[in-house]
Amino acid sequence: MPHRTSQSITERIEALYGRPRAELEAHADATGHPSMLAALLGSLSAVEFAERDIAFQAERLRQLTHPDREIGRFTAGHLLDCARRIGEAVAIRDSQARHTSAVLQSLHRAPAPAEQAPATPALPAPAPAAPAARAR
Repeated sequence: MPHRTSQSITERIEALYGRPRAELEAHADATGHPSMLAALLGSLSAVEFAERDIAFQAERLRQLTHPDREIGRFTAGHLLDCARRIGEAVAIRDSQARHTSAVLQSLHRAPAPAEQAPATPALPAPAPAAPAARAR
């Protein structure tokens, strides 16, 4: 199930490029050189990884704190580790999402060629200046 932050970023990237994510990923992979699209998709992947890590660690925390389970010294260490990992994953997700959103806000979809205004004809080049008369 996609998470809210990554889903929002995915929708914004798809709207910007006017194509579904699968097509965009295929295009970025086929291009083979660094591009804005590849950078955006990479940031999106980092957000998704952080969201999966948050969900995994939260589930682990629920297991460790189940009412039928006794919390001993060993379990306490795991609880602290899960809490720390959740904090790190939230910080990574929020940082990546903030930077990716800032980049997406700065980009705008260019109009299609048919929508562009007709090019204005270039002004004719000025005639060469006449040679100045020499005074003797």
